[in-house]
Amino acid sequence: MNIPNLLTVLRVLLIPIFILLFYLPFSWSYWAAAGVFACAAFTDWLDGYLARRWEQSTPFGAFLDPVADKLMVAVALVLLVAEHANLWLTLSAAIIIGREIVVSALREWMAELGARAHVAVSNLAKWKTAAQMLALIILLANPPLFNFWVLLGYALLIVAAVLTLWSMLQYLLAAWPHLSTTAEKK
Repeated sequence: MNIPNLLTVLRVLLIPIFILLFYLPFSWSYWAAAGVFACAAFTDWLDGYLARRWEQSTPFGAFLDPVADKLMVAVALVLLVAEHANLWLTLSAAIIIGREIVVSALREWMAELGARAHVAVSNLAKWKTAAQMLALIILLANPPLFNFWVLLGYALLIVAAVLTLWSMLQYLLAAWPHLSTTAEKK
């Protein structure tokens, strides 16, 4: 167990604390939940940076890091959908969660074929993640009232959803030769 892996485990352990803070009946609970989420988002960047810089990448970290990220984002989206209950946030959340399921399954399948490099993380996916994380922090920090910050959060989440679809399309196009070849053999 190295520091990057400990940071990844910390992200998973922060999820119940994040949920508890979000539901506390205090005026500061949104800010506290957003702070925990922001801390988790920072550790996501930090553990990857440290693992590369210190050459401490491990199979455990390679497995748990994307799981921790997807869990934290999915939990945040579910909490926000329940709290805000509107079409734009719900549709964006469904797109983002659905894409994560599709791309995770595609990566797993491509790895079985020995072609995982064809669906490696792209720069577009990194931009999507940045927009998504910023949107989630803004939305988590604010009650579901229409104001500048909430509208900015919605706009960033919609941008993230569009980038999500675009990056999923890129992954599917990169994998298409393998998908169509396998389909023809059957």
